[in-house]
Amino acid sequence: QAPSTLDTRGALDLAEIMNDFSSFYDDSDSNDTFLYYDAAPCHNHFCPLFQRVAPPFLAATCAAAALGTGALLVALAKRPQAWRWPQSRALVAQLALGTALFAALLPALAAGVGRGWHLGTGPCRLTHLLWHWSLFAQALLVASGSCGAAWARWDPRSRRLAAALWAAALLLATPAALVSGVVADTGCVRRSVDILAPAYLLHLTLCLCLLLLLPAGLLLAALAVPRLRASWAAGAGLSWLFLGLWAPYGAGLAGEFLLQTRLLEPTCGSFERFDLALGLSEGLGVLHCGLGPLALLLAWRC
Repeated sequence: QAPSTLDTRGALDLAEIMNDFSSFYDDSDSNDTFLYYDAAPCHNHFCPLFQRVAPPFLAATCAAAALGTGALLVALAKRPQAWRWPQSRALVAQLALGTALFAALLPALAAGVGRGWHLGTGPCRLTHLLWHWSLFAQALLVASGSCGAAWARWDPRSRRLAAALWAAALLLATPAALVSGVVADTGCVRRSVDILAPAYLLHLTLCLCLLLLLPAGLLLAALAVPRLRASWAAGAGLSWLFLGLWAPYGAGLAGEFLLQTRLLEPTCGSFERFDLALGLSEGLGVLHCGLGPLALLLAWRC
């Protein structure tokens, strides 16, 4: 597909199931994808690589997440008095819930990558809604836990805060459901609308705010405020693993927008390298559901 064409209907977005990657893919039986910039063909081999690697990667990550989350829940149940701020029991339990929600989607996503998505548009949009709900809820929880002692105890105030954060995350995830869809009856893709569609621009803005600007703002605040640095020393920094793993994907979404709108001049090499970089950054973010519970257990043991 010509890079100057912004309408991506009929293109195979490699976000297939993992909400992935570039939208410049031709939906064909060939293992090669050709993008034409002037007279030179651009060969992109990321699509077949993704289809080979993604299913076992998602399956292994789901298994690791199940084991880690299970161990974390057992530790929460057996020694509730040992969880104190900044790794308070209320906060850790909600992070475990967000991780479990995210991991529960991975088997269906892996099957969709390997065999195609045949469940229709409704389940596809629901999957993207739950996927982003989990991400945004965990981002808000980590931020709230880093900026104060609201989770030091589970009282009416913290319960109201929890309800507000989960409701806000669900609201913020709604544009993700609106812009996702099914392509060629077999691919559940992150974006089935034009990249300049208002719904997608809103979704992109929310992703950048929560996955990129929020970590940067928290880091600057921690460096400037001694009380926040003290919470890092007490172990709160390990919960930031989530934000650290997803920040590169937020930067990748910004780069994808700049390339596809031609605000950055596209070349064969830039698109070929960018697809791989964006795919790796999303895979890094997905690892949070396996590494996050282990990091929280490590903070508790230490």
